[in-house]
Amino acid sequence: MENEIDKSNVTNNPEGGAAQPPAAGAPGAETQAALEALQKELQAAQAKAAEYLDGWQRSRAELANYKRRIEKEQSEVYQNAASRIIARYLEVLDDFDRAMRERPAPDNGDMAKWADGTALIYRKLQNVLDAEGVTRIEAEGKEFDPTVHEAVTQEPCDTHPAGHVIAVVRQGYKLGDKVIRPALVRVAQ
Repeated sequence: MENEIDKSNVTNNPEGGAAQPPAAGAPGAETQAALEALQKELQAAQAKAAEYLDGWQRSRAELANYKRRIEKEQSEVYQNAASRIIARYLEVLDDFDRAMRERPAPDNGDMAKWADGTALIYRKLQNVLDAEGVTRIEAEGKEFDPTVHEAVTQEPCDTHPAGHVIAVVRQGYKLGDKVIRPALVRVAQ
């Protein structure tokens, strides 16, 4: 039986010969190697993307924490400044309380002393404002300036030129160059 062919080693080959395992340089091997290389590249890119996402999330959290910290610090600075200023006004309020408790009866001759004490408290308050940099806006007799004056009325006037302040109804104040409260004024027509 020499002519008998071992069919276990033969695959369906159209040329009738035995099938050969793919050679190392054949197209199937190249495809497999390329696929493995692409999978490695994909894994590396996914790892890098995960690293970037983690870094981005950390940066975002750090920014949110920074914003919260800055807002808290600004709030504390404001509260400290306000409490310092208010504490200075409380001293003046205490002086007014003492003055009101010591107010003499209208028929008593001590009214002049009480008035002098009240004037002293007024000067003390003015000194507190001066120390904070608050200045009064000069208005009377000056030309009307809408950036620092607020007109209440316009009146005919023989003593002041048109567009000039006749009288101040309520004083205005500045802190440095910033207007805290404009002066309420009567203006000549």
